[in-house]
Amino acid sequence: MADEATRKAVSQIPLLKAHAGPRDRALWPQRLKEEYQALIRFVEQNKAADNDWFRLESNADGTRWTGTCWFIHELLRYEFRLEFDIPVTYPDTAPEVAVPELDGKTAKMYRGGKICLTDHFAPLWARNAPRFGLAHLMALGLGPWLAVEIPDLISKGLVVHKGQQREAAE
Repeated sequence: MADEATRKAVSQIPLLKAHAGPRDRALWPQRLKEEYQALIRFVEQNKAADNDWFRLESNADGTRWTGTCWFIHELLRYEFRLEFDIPVTYPDTAPEVAVPELDGKTAKMYRGGKICLTDHFAPLWARNAPRFGLAHLMALGLGPWLAVEIPDLISKGLVVHKGQQREAAE
């Protein structure tokens, strides 16, 4: 069950109306416009709450997304690259977010650094498709995954802050 703060944040992300994927040449530009508007709204609300934690950009046709996400733990910022492709069955199927540099460091990940969202996020997406979009993927998929996994990986020594890596190398 999501906490009240999560519910409030997600309720402020606009739901999408266009039911179109990348193969739908007529409606995909409208869907992409809605995706960008929802992402902009989500980023603005995060910044207003001093909770800015990711950057995303897409290729020209909106089918390949890359960026960075970060997690603050004990006043240290851990930053990771992220990437995902829009599946051909989108928006009925959620994208699979990959954090390649964490590949193989946690059991909650598939080959290639794709994070495991099947147990919690996939059913939520299925119930809300096609109204959910990429902002929802970030808010309800990647965000909670980072909040659970990164502190655990840090405590196990599998993720080390870049500043600490430099000190060890010297």
